[in-house]
Amino acid sequence: MLKRLLLGRPFRSDRLHDTLLPKRIALPVFASDALSSVAYAPDEILLTLSIAGASAYLYSPWVALAVVVVMLTVVASYRQNVHAYPSGGGDYEVATVNLGPKFGLGVASALLVDYVLTVAVSVAAGVANLGSVVPYVAEHKVAVAVVAVVLLTAINLRGIRESGIAFAIPTYGFMIVIISMILTGLFRIGVMGDQLRAPSADLTIVAEADLTGFALFFLLLRAFSSGCAALTGVEAISNGVPAFKPPKSRNAATTLLLLGTVAVTMLVGIVALSRMTKLQYVEDPARQIVSGPAGYVQKTVTTQLGEAVFGSGLLLFIVAGATALILFLAANTAFNGFPVLGSILAQDRYLPRQLHTRGDRLAFSNGIGFLSAFAVILIIAFQAEVTRLIQLYIVGVFVSFTLSQAGMLRHWNRLLRTERDVAVRRQMYRSRAINGFGMMLTGAVLVVVLVTKFTHGAWIAIAAMAIIYLVMLGIRRHYDTVARELDPADDRPMLPARNHAVVLVSKVHQPTLRAVAYAQATRPDTLTGLTVNVDEADTRKIQAEWDAREISVPLTVIESPYREITGPIIDYVKSLRRASPRDVVTVFIPEYVVGKWWENLLHNQSALRIKGRLLFEPGVMVTSVPWQLASTSTKDLDRLDRLSHRLARGPRTEDESDDRETAAKP
Repeated sequence: MLKRLLLGRPFRSDRLHDTLLPKRIALPVFASDALSSVAYAPDEILLTLSIAGASAYLYSPWVALAVVVVMLTVVASYRQNVHAYPSGGGDYEVATVNLGPKFGLGVASALLVDYVLTVAVSVAAGVANLGSVVPYVAEHKVAVAVVAVVLLTAINLRGIRESGIAFAIPTYGFMIVIISMILTGLFRIGVMGDQLRAPSADLTIVAEADLTGFALFFLLLRAFSSGCAALTGVEAISNGVPAFKPPKSRNAATTLLLLGTVAVTMLVGIVALSRMTKLQYVEDPARQIVSGPAGYVQKTVTTQLGEAVFGSGLLLFIVAGATALILFLAANTAFNGFPVLGSILAQDRYLPRQLHTRGDRLAFSNGIGFLSAFAVILIIAFQAEVTRLIQLYIVGVFVSFTLSQAGMLRHWNRLLRTERDVAVRRQMYRSRAINGFGMMLTGAVLVVVLVTKFTHGAWIAIAAMAIIYLVMLGIRRHYDTVARELDPADDRPMLPARNHAVVLVSKVHQPTLRAVAYAQATRPDTLTGLTVNVDEADTRKIQAEWDAREISVPLTVIESPYREITGPIIDYVKSLRRASPRDVVTVFIPEYVVGKWWENLLHNQSALRIKGRLLFEPGVMVTSVPWQLASTSTKDLDRLDRLSHRLARGPRTEDESDDRETAAKP
């Protein structure tokens, strides 16, 4: 009942089409990560530039412009992807089909790592923004971040459509709030002539190092690579094409265009307004801020801009709240991308098959659980510090960007070899040029990211990708080995020559007598009761009781000088098999069925150990013979059956009610 209260009633499989998303819902579902990145990408640009001092902020518009060029290129490139590969495999499918399974697996490992980091970074950034106006959150940011992940998990387990509707209003609210703040600030500065100043405008900051020449150029590259965090989440739409309503490819491409337009507008606006208000944001406030008010706490860029434009009233809290909320909800992009990709990889036998199955609400519940667990581990390990987590970020996404565009180049080259229509070839040439430029640009950014971030933590992400890559190869190798072992042989299977039945006897009581009777009913070739002598008095008592009841089945007693039960039984069963390898041995184990959970701790422990060991013996069949104890009578099984049936079916429709009434009439 608690599960139903939290997640809702289960959906029938044929209701999958009801979960498909229109563009207005798909935008907040799949693009919330990319849209929310503008809330911390400017922060990363400015704090990186602050290493060279306040004068380096002059470069922030040019760094932002470079990020915009990359974003527009990636959006244009992925619009080609969703048309060419609408099945939902995204970068993984593109790389696998065109470059080979190993490249596809490399893309998949990069995306899996990036999705986990998306949740960790987004939630940590949301906590940081909320902590700018709520001190309690800043003091307990790890606990708040973990609670946020748990809530997001519960919402996503209710299904993709419900989570999309829940996230649509906050996402659109964030867009309206940020764009309104930018337009209001530009209007006040450009039209009204107000001298807006950020709270940090009058601070005196010092450079951590005097950088010139190549060192300054390297710093700009590092700022650019940090700002490229704004591109994370763009690939999620190509992975989620199957979730769109028809026409799927066109709706996905339109959503990508909307995403690029809105994200670029907000990024450029925030950076421009930061320069106009003289906003300063540093990497290490304790060392770099040399003059400021007592107890000064550095606020995030969006919070400072909100205070500069709207003052310290209600509107400031709306800006901070909307930013924090969208950052929390940005993790929803990963909650939709990771399970779908995990399902595809499981179908290809690179991940456990459990990730391929849908839950009660037609969401990939196991994938959602895996994602949230790994994200919580990262948040705790890095203490929900955005600056530390961001160094691990975007490596994976640019690996997938680059390999995906390389795959698209081979895709167009392959089609051009067979296509003869002039108009179609012209369109293919244009698409190939877009993907080619995208590959060169994202490849260059990947090199920059690796060079500038490797020693700052990017090596951890690379190591994680390598480990996941090897693990997935091992899983595929295991599944292939099992498939070969289970493949039916051409010749007909040989029937066992004889069946030797063994009933395990610990006491002469009703469970044992039922097991003996059932074993006799199977008509084995030989049948014996088997007990282990660990206590001489108990063994004599069993033998006396066996003889007194005149049980027609012989009782075999095996010695155990070291008082072990499992080993002697296994040795006895093996001896039966050695005598004739074509024979089969069936071991009947009496077991108690209990009504209370704690009773399991008091019974069946020896039976479980013996059963678990016998399962590894070839040619041995293990049969449990249940005996229901009196405590099982307290369970209302009919009520449980009715409840589970009702929960599984959901509420009856009017048509079903009418059908039932009609059938009841004479």
